[in-house]
Amino acid sequence: MTFSLPYSVLQSQGDTGSILGMLAPFVLLFAVMYFLMIRPQKKKEKALKEQLASMRVGDKIVTIGGIVGRIASMSDDEVTIYTSVANTMMTFKKNAVSAVNQPAVVTESNPELPEDNEEADEETDDK
Repeated sequence: MTFSLPYSVLQSQGDTGSILGMLAPFVLLFAVMYFLMIRPQKKKEKALKEQLASMRVGDKIVTIGGIVGRIASMSDDEVTIYTSVANTMMTFKKNAVSAVNQPAVVTESNPELPEDNEEADEETDDK
C-alpha cells in the first residue's frame, strides 16, 4: 500500500510563505519570553546595582545566604557587617549582597507639645 500526494501539494511546500508561517511562532515565543522573563530580570539587576552603589555605613543589608546585618565598613569590593546582639563581624564581597534597606531619614522637626497650663490644672482640681 503506497500513499501518494498530489503534485500541487508537493509544489507548494517550497513556497516562502510557508517558511514565514513556520518562523512566526518562534519569533512570537521569543518576544513573549523577552517581555515576561528577560526584561524584568534586567530591571531588578539595574535596581540592585544602584542600591549597591548607594550603600553606606549603617545601612541594613541581606546577603544571598540570608544573613542580615548592618554595614560596619566598606572597601572597593568588600563589605564588613556586624550581626546579632554580640556584634559578630563578617566580611563579604559586594556581589554577595542581595538587598539593601537604607534607614529612614529622621526629621528634626518635633511636634510642639501643648504647654502645661497650671490654671487649667487648678480649675479641674476645684471641681
